[in-house]
Amino acid sequence: MILTVTLNTALDITYHVPALTPHACHRVGEVRERPGGKGLNVARVLAALGHETVVTGFAGGATGAVLRDLLAPLAPHDALLPIAGTTRRTLAVVDDASGDTTQLNEPGPTVSPEEWAAFLSSYGSLLRDADAVALCGSLPPGIHVGAYAELVRRARAADVPVLLDTSGEPLRRGIAARPDLVKPNADELAQLTGSREPLRATRDARRRGAHTVVASLGADGVLAATPDGVWQASPPASVKGNPTGAGDSAVAGLLSGLVEQLPWPDRLSRAVALSAATVLAPAAGEFDAEAYEDLLPRIAVTERAAAA
Repeated sequence: MILTVTLNTALDITYHVPALTPHACHRVGEVRERPGGKGLNVARVLAALGHETVVTGFAGGATGAVLRDLLAPLAPHDALLPIAGTTRRTLAVVDDASGDTTQLNEPGPTVSPEEWAAFLSSYGSLLRDADAVALCGSLPPGIHVGAYAELVRRARAADVPVLLDTSGEPLRRGIAARPDLVKPNADELAQLTGSREPLRATRDARRRGAHTVVASLGADGVLAATPDGVWQASPPASVKGNPTGAGDSAVAGLLSGLVEQLPWPDRLSRAVALSAATVLAPAAGEFDAEAYEDLLPRIAVTERAAAA
């Protein structure tokens, strides 16, 4: 079983408009709602790949109830904890003329100390049956900035491989707890290390505590610095569409490859193909299965010399 943690879940709403024009009134052509938050996106992709998955975190209020109703038929097991606050919404507006997406994210609900304590108890129980765990996304108000570091340490104590996908100070503190893998994007990596040179930055991030660093480089794919070597994996061409959830699909590829014990080039090919296929999907947090199968054998993986 693969466990994904989403402390700041969301109801993802995707609007399609013919063209997005500032200061204008728009007629929405299509509306889609999906359970969202990074870890839920990861879990849905893992389930589509045939892996048993469990999602945990928080859900509350009327929006949380809609989220759980939508999650039920999508295969991941729901171990979300109820809270008094209301789950946030995120709105993606897709400009069909350009293919660009504008994202609007609400703040999350405040989590009480009692709700956090209940989560920690549930998390410890879920780790007993987990083959791997992913800690994903932002922290909602009320949860201390070192929360992910605490969850990394608990996973390591349970001998469960742990992937961390967050940003800012939660990433800085979490990486010091020595997660097995972190997956920042280029901006998050630069903020962490102070360097915009990807190879140097990934090497620096490993020195800060991560066993492996896989950096998302947008259209250039991913760069992975591992104990076994350094690889870059790139798609055959850039793709246009809705990028929401593309990084989460990459996490699913990395996690599934980990539990299947695939070699690193195969894990990276899967991650990049899933990410590109997610950009091509009509709604956030899904991937185009046909595009994924077409892209997978065409991902270019090259080994690179580590920086001195």
